[in-house]
Order: sequence, then C-alpha cells, then structure tokens
Amino acid sequence: MTPEVVEAYGVRLRPFRLDDSADVVDGCADPLTGRFISGLPAPYTEADAHWWITEGAPAAWAGGGAAYAVADPATDRLLGAVGLSQVVPYRGQAEIGYWVTPRARGRGVALAATRALTERAFATGTARVELLTHEENTASQRVALAAGFQFEGVRRAANPSRGGGRQDLLAWVRLADDPPGPAPRPLPDLPEGHLTDGVVTLRRLGPDDADLMYGLHTLPEVVANQAPPVPPERAAIERRCRLAETQWLTGDIARMLILDADSGAPVGSCGLSVSDPGAGEGTLGYALLPRWRGGGRATRAVRLLAGWAFGPARLARLAAGTMPDNVASHRVLEKVGFRREGLLRGRLPGLAGTRVDDLVLGLLPGELR
Repeated sequence: MTPEVVEAYGVRLRPFRLDDSADVVDGCADPLTGRFISGLPAPYTEADAHWWITEGAPAAWAGGGAAYAVADPATDRLLGAVGLSQVVPYRGQAEIGYWVTPRARGRGVALAATRALTERAFATGTARVELLTHEENTASQRVALAAGFQFEGVRRAANPSRGGGRQDLLAWVRLADDPPGPAPRPLPDLPEGHLTDGVVTLRRLGPDDADLMYGLHTLPEVVANQAPPVPPERAAIERRCRLAETQWLTGDIARMLILDADSGAPVGSCGLSVSDPGAGEGTLGYALLPRWRGGGRATRAVRLLAGWAFGPARLARLAAGTMPDNVASHRVLEKVGFRREGLLRGRLPGLAGTRVDDLVLGLLPGELR
C-alpha cells in the first residue's frame, strides 16, 4: 500500500507532517489513550511525536503497513491516527489500529477512519482485517461493530500491561466479502437505554453497581439457588460489573439491574444469555433484594426481559433453569407463561463433589402473558 491521500466518510487520511507534532502529543499523552495502547511511551513528549513522524510512520509504510494521520478535511488539522500493522501478505491479513485526540472524540472520527482504511485495504488486495481491543474498551468495541467487524474471540494474555503482567485482547474481524453495514448483534442495545412498564425499570449493569451486586449475590438464600452454592468473591463481582457492557456487545450475556420505576431504588438483577445461537434459544435468570420480594416485581422484570428477548433480540425460545425446591421462582416464571419441561438429573455441580438436579421451564413467543 502507498501513502496516498484518502477522503471518505468526512475525514481525510494523509501522511503525517511535522506541524502535527502538538496534536500527536495531545492524543498520545492523554490518559485514556495510554490506558488502551500500553506500548506508547509514558510520559509522551514532543521528542516522541517527532520520532513517530520522521521515523516510526515511514517505517510502518516501508514494512508493508500503513500509518495515516486522520485530519479534518475543512482545516487539515490532525484529529487522530489510523494504521495497518502485523501484515501477513500470503494470508492477505492485517491489523488495524487507531487513536483520536481528546477534542475530536464523540464525533465519529474513529469509525470514519476505520471504515475508510479498511475499504482501502480491501481495494488493494487485503482479504482479512483484524481489530484488537482491550476488554474494557467498549468505545472501540462499538466502533468495530459499527464498521462491520464481527467478534471472533479472546486473545488470551496477548498484550503487555504498563505495570507488568499481560492482558487479554478481544479480536474483531472483517472480511473483504462481508456484507456492508454494521455487524449483526445477538444482543442489541435496550431502546432508549432501558425497559420499563411504569413499575419496574431494567437498565444495563455497570461498574458502579459492584457494591449492590456483591450484597445481593452473597445473600444466603440467593447463594442457595446457585450451582454450586458458593458465595462469589468480591473481585469476581467487580469484574462482572466492569465487563457487563463488553459481554453485552460480544453477545455473551445481557446483565441488567432491576429498579423501582418511581424512586429509582435498586430492586434486584436479571440477565439474558444466548445459550444456543443456532437454535435461537436464550436463558434468563434473576434475583431480588429481600424488601422487594412478594410484590410482583420479579414477575414484571421477567415479563419485560422476555418481551425484549422475543422482540429486538429476535430469540425464538427462552429457558430458565431452577432448583427443584425453589417454588417461589417457579411461580414467577409460570405467571409469565413458562411451562415446566423436565428435570435434568444431576446436571449441576453441588458441594463436595455432589451433583444437583435442574428443573427447566421453557417459554415460546406466543405463550408470553
């Protein structure tokens, strides 16, 4: 690939110039950039920017990759950078990466640059482009999906951390013959960011919900209905909350908080996972705080979740696994329309090497009450 100027989607891709130095420092010295691109020098200085413009970027081009400045077509001022690396010619494969200056964020610059360079790569013979993201970088994950990249899996310990150790990276891939437009998502965003029936509201779980979730999921009666019945570690709950949006975007599970619609007070939590994508089956679960039990809020939350599953999420069937003696949960599910389908003997792990039964209830779209 040669460093030709590309104008598309409202951005200009051009070679770097020395008068870009101040904006390169602005972008690369920013803490958010450094958090997700651990290989950048820290602190990032004018000397680092000068080296990149005069040596680093030219070396990327010489090695068969690309290193573009992303500029505003109206002013030609630098907004960020986008490039191709890890080029494997015989596989027709390359990795795309980018950063955006703080003042240019929220304007679609990363998406525009990613689409423009990906299309140029395909036009010049590349067959497969990878985009790797930090597991907590949900902004980049949304860019990947919007640019048509599909989630392919986790690269375990693929990236060195600044403070030592290694981090997982998520791999998103677009092929030259993939259909145009955003990648399909098994779990779409909630309409307007929430679901509500006027009594309860469901919204996505987030990092700030760790205290609440730890308190809820360490309650003895909640633990008793888990398999195995072992209280979760605090660190596991914190990680669950930090990665809730990521796991939603990758299609693993949609975790939600249940709130009282009037006061906004937390009522409990619920979740939906796509348990069998090929069959269009999802599995849901929920838990409520003690003060809210018995008032019908669990039924309302399950009904809202099931309606979203059969609607925007386009699932064809829902299942719910329960402990055989959890009569209260059976009643909630049956009020929504779930039917008992069978007892799976010894399906789940218990304590000390034992196994416990799983009573499964199922729901079809026409049965939702």
